[in-house]
Amino acid sequence: MSIRTFATVFGVVFLLAGVAGFIPGLSPVHAHPDLHVTAGSRLALGLFPVNVLHNLVHIAFGIWGLAAARSVAGARFYGKGVAVIYGLLTLLGLIPATNTTFGLVPIYGNDIWLHAALALVAAYFGFARATRRTA
Repeated sequence: MSIRTFATVFGVVFLLAGVAGFIPGLSPVHAHPDLHVTAGSRLALGLFPVNVLHNLVHIAFGIWGLAAARSVAGARFYGKGVAVIYGLLTLLGLIPATNTTFGLVPIYGNDIWLHAALALVAAYFGFARATRRTA
């Protein structure tokens, strides 16, 4: 898979995840502990804690991915950015004092392994994969 395809796929998946988080039938209502922003508090697909801010972040990462996919350099920067940011989110999710990003966005439970997996895939494309100048 090319780096630009990676950015496109991640962008589309993030967009779909963000939009799906706003569809009540896909996600049961869930009361997240220690969360100050409770609007749209749900368990996406019954597994992943989300709220309205979490969904908006997913949409932002989706738009960024689609925009980044227009060039190899943009897609590589996107991969690096996703790797670093989602790596940090993984660590924050493991710490009880920060697993709701200070009461704003729930990042605990199943989000931890998902964020770690996303960070690893993005790190491969952003840092480890040999640079290809072809589309």
